Amino acid sequence: MTHVEDELISQPECWTRAASEAAGYAEVLPAAGERVAIVGCGTSYFMAQAAAALREDAGQGETDAFAASEYPYGRGYDRVVALTRSGTTTEVLDLLGRLKGRTRTTAITADPDTPVKTAADELAVLDFADERSVVQTRFATTALTLLRAHLGLHPDTAVTDARTALAEPLPEGLVECAQFAFLGRGWTVGLANEAGLKMREAALAWAEAYPAMEYRHGPISVTTSGTATWMFGDAPDGLAEQVRGTGALWIAGALDPLAELVRAQRLAVAVAASRGLDPDSPRHLTRSVILAH
Repeated sequence: MTHVEDELISQPECWTRAASEAAGYAEVLPAAGERVAIVGCGTSYFMAQAAAALREDAGQGETDAFAASEYPYGRGYDRVVALTRSGTTTEVLDLLGRLKGRTRTTAITADPDTPVKTAADELAVLDFADERSVVQTRFATTALTLLRAHLGLHPDTAVTDARTALAEPLPEGLVECAQFAFLGRGWTVGLANEAGLKMREAALAWAEAYPAMEYRHGPISVTTSGTATWMFGDAPDGLAEQVRGTGALWIAGALDPLAELVRAQRLAVAVAASRGLDPDSPRHLTRSVILAH
């Protein structure tokens, strides 16, 4: 079993623990009414997109998501939350350093014994969700679970659905597809983006992601037999039928959307295996991007 397989199957337990610990981090996570930015790089950026949409839709306050390298320093926020598994990513540390003394910052990390310990004002530590794999699975979803639970939006069904996502076979013919498109709405757009990244990282697969309503505005033109189109959450009216009309395989997301992401992680590993690839050693990638200044 690869590291990434071992780590992704542990997600139900990680989510349960994160949800149980969320109340203990209430003082360092965004309070209702705060104007907040959530930042990260790669997978963490896509989790930031999901968390920001969830928080704002819940009426907790204006919430934006940015890649750490694209943070708009001219804007004012009450708090910036940084998602960083390793605690060493250059863009995140540079951002936290520039905000020191100006804006309150919280880092959600798997490793507090790293430079992020002093770069951020406060930490939420998910060391039980740390990973050996380059490809993120459980840390990302556990960090999002912590934020969902903090918002009171972590449903009891999420963990049950994650176990279902791990136990049930993938849909027939899915692994054999040559193209993958992941669709979301609202907070699940970030999850769709992350599913596409998993396919590219682990399986070197042709994969894209879009807001579901945007799929008709161009991307559907390349949809054909050999394409899998996977919906995270409820689909817009008529889209499933339209996609099936192209000859593509339509995958409806029937589980909690975060559990659907677990299924997509499994797909990435399965496609990698079918292509003779090692998902623990993705091409041109390292566990943390550390740049020389």
